[in-house]
Amino acid sequence: MSLAIRNLFVFASAGFFCIAAFGQGEAGTDHPPAILPLESEKPVKLIAFAPLAEPLARGVVIIQFRTEHARIMPVFGKAAGDVSPRLGHLHVTVDDWKGTWAHSSEDPIILVGLTPGTHRVLLEVADPTHHILTSTTVSFIVPEKKSSDAPQMDVGHTLKP
Repeated sequence: MSLAIRNLFVFASAGFFCIAAFGQGEAGTDHPPAILPLESEKPVKLIAFAPLAEPLARGVVIIQFRTEHARIMPVFGKAAGDVSPRLGHLHVTVDDWKGTWAHSSEDPIILVGLTPGTHRVLLEVADPTHHILTSTTVSFIVPEKKSSDAPQMDVGHTLKP
């Protein structure tokens, strides 16, 4: 290896180690921590959209949503509450029903079988210990189904073994 190439290699290696050491930071320096403390994170926001019109006309309620400053995941328990960025799940309550279920993915919420009329869905972002961080309500009307909208079954055929 020529002397010029070897010197270039040594210089580049030294530069890499200086950059790596600079990025490490030491206690008491002015560098921010690698993980932000939860108390310094912005408040969680929940944005829910009106149900999709075409499925709603058929009686299927599809509610899309998104969160800011929290990820919806199937993670529960006290230790998960200390993770940054925040993790959480949704508590979903339909109308004034006494029950609630946990929705733990970023997939849309899908409801079928609601009676025609006005309904409300309460969405609450909860941390892994079920403490409510924020909430919103989605209101909508399930229309009356027309008889032509009902699924048709062909009962004229029988299965033979």
